[in-house]
Amino acid sequence: MQQDTMGDVIGELRASPGRRVFGVGVLSILGLLLLRMGLSGGTGTWLDGLVLVLGIGALWAGWIMYRATERSLVLTEEELRDSTGTVLARLEDIRGVDRGTFAFKPSNGFLLRTETRQPRLWQPGLYWRTGRRIGVGGITRAAESKALADLIAIKLAERAAVDAD
Repeated sequence: MQQDTMGDVIGELRASPGRRVFGVGVLSILGLLLLRMGLSGGTGTWLDGLVLVLGIGALWAGWIMYRATERSLVLTEEELRDSTGTVLARLEDIRGVDRGTFAFKPSNGFLLRTETRQPRLWQPGLYWRTGRRIGVGGITRAAESKALADLIAIKLAERAAVDAD
């Protein structure tokens, strides 16, 4: 077990380097292509301006994804948080883990359901949080995401066993 300043680390989830390069690259290339189209002025109408705005938006989204995927998710005995210290959920607040095929979850990831509503939070490619749901995954490795989801499910089962006694 690793030790950090916030407690014992049980599990960690990082963005896959290859998927990270691919995701950021696709958004950046899309942004550059849209900028080129908008600057060429093919139609001479307001659509050129819209294409320019979309190109800038795609480049901005690529930059946000690049910055977000530098982080990792860390599971401790008390909470799930990212490497900057932002707490996604405390373990006592999590009521379920969903990895099902038809769950509304990120690619290669899982969905957590919590007891209390949380403020919205989004780190593209790594996680999102809205209301009582937290989606983890995106450009992470499927095996690592599954392992982290299993660790959380084990912690929930241990808590349920203690509560039942």
